[in-house]
Amino acid sequence: MKKPLIAAALAACAGSAFAQQINVICSVQAEWCSLLSTVYARSTGVKVNMSLKGSGEALAQLAAEKENPKTDVWFGGTGDPHLQAAEQGLTLEYKSPSLPQLHEWAQQQAKQSGYKTVGIYSGPLGFGYNPELLAKKKLAVPKAWADLLKPQYKGDIQVANPASSGTAYTMIATLVQLMGEEKAFDYLKGLHKNVGQYTRSGTAPIKAVARGETAVSISFVHDGPQEKMAGFPVETVTPQEGTGAEIGSMSIIKGARNLDAAKKFYEFALTASAQELAAAAKQYQLPSNKGAKVDPNVPDFKKIKLISYDYAKYGASSERKRLISRWEKEVNSLPR
Repeated sequence: MKKPLIAAALAACAGSAFAQQINVICSVQAEWCSLLSTVYARSTGVKVNMSLKGSGEALAQLAAEKENPKTDVWFGGTGDPHLQAAEQGLTLEYKSPSLPQLHEWAQQQAKQSGYKTVGIYSGPLGFGYNPELLAKKKLAVPKAWADLLKPQYKGDIQVANPASSGTAYTMIATLVQLMGEEKAFDYLKGLHKNVGQYTRSGTAPIKAVARGETAVSISFVHDGPQEKMAGFPVETVTPQEGTGAEIGSMSIIKGARNLDAAKKFYEFALTASAQELAAAAKQYQLPSNKGAKVDPNVPDFKKIKLISYDYAKYGASSERKRLISRWEKEVNSLPR
């Protein structure tokens, strides 16, 4: 961890009166959640009660607690569930004065939600793979969505369950936009035959790849460098047909008990210095603040074939529910 970076983040939120605690659901990796809460608590004296949940689980909890919210801020996780929370009236309209400092895609996320959420980072969907395991099994590196249907990958692919993971829902929405819905579901049925396990969280498959438990994962590619830096054999690639990208988001919960503190935390999280804490925690998404330094490990978006992802349509509750229900009925129910 770089001391100047931490000092800058501390300075960004110092000098104001704060409430004594804030309750945050954090849907990014544990290291980032921990660093964010530590820096914030150290600089403000605010106790941060941090709960780690995947974005699908977070949305379910917020819906269950709608009449008596126990959360103030939801930080991170794929943007689609944040848009659904906005649509369901679970989050609060808040037009941050920091919006002009953010990239256009982050501002667009805020605008589409009626300013009930905001983009804080972006990351492309792709594949993780273990080159040692592939070599041992004499398997080629998958470079396209089509490659994952090849019978030689049977049992060697992991992806999360879309009912609990925003990563996996992003996969479904990406394939539907890339192929058309009927062809996408034919593809998912073919993929199902090769999937060894559907995990609960979106990051679990690439961790399994890194540890040699599976050869290939469908993951956000920014989750790869951390595993590689820890000494594990893992590489990433984005599919040549095209892929989607998440807009990780942040929302203030409607009925938050610590509203003033929630707004201060929200503003802190939008600063360049706070967003640079991601790389300090070895998380390599593209920050939404235009002034944030971009770590060399962040995927180069200019080299990736990205689809024109319709965040408004696929962030709608009805569309998410319909697609996941169809996946459960037509894909997950099939034998493997």
